[in-house]
Amino acid sequence: MNISKDKKIEILNAIRNYFEYKLLGNSKENLLTDKFYDNKYGLFVTLHKFGDLRGCIGLIEGVKPLRDGIIEMADSSAFHDTRFYPLTKDELNEIEIEVSILSPLEEIDSWKKINPGEHGVVMSDNFHQAVFLPQVATEQNWDLETMLKNLAMKAGMNSNSYKNDNMRYLIFTATIFSEKDKL
Repeated sequence: MNISKDKKIEILNAIRNYFEYKLLGNSKENLLTDKFYDNKYGLFVTLHKFGDLRGCIGLIEGVKPLRDGIIEMADSSAFHDTRFYPLTKDELNEIEIEVSILSPLEEIDSWKKINPGEHGVVMSDNFHQAVFLPQVATEQNWDLETMLKNLAMKAGMNSNSYKNDNMRYLIFTATIFSEKDKL
């Protein structure tokens, strides 16, 4: 998916503006007014603090317009990711915002078709499910099997469960951009 530089900047600014409104009481502007934001895509908002994960929440599928999903996932990532304490105003200048806009999901018949770094993956069986964004394998320097072992463990399964015949795989790509990019 091709998202213009201007749209990327607009999205990042909208999230930053929302955080400032929520934490500092600054005025809230609706920056996402273009018709582009009527589109429905899966998306994740990831926060980093000094390079470490500080929050990450998203929607795997496009179930709501981007203008709503972007702000809701930013709010969830900052204030409701149970792995972290809610974001504070003292941290506001220490976080970096990253956004991943996802392609539609595609079911594949073999885990061997997954390309680490290119594909995000949803792994599931009848009881467990977990997802990794495409950038996770690259950031962790994982090969395919290492990525799938970690994904299985994230889902609460044995690390070799990824080889089970009943495992279902959905892949996707993502347009990923962040405040650290030179947009």
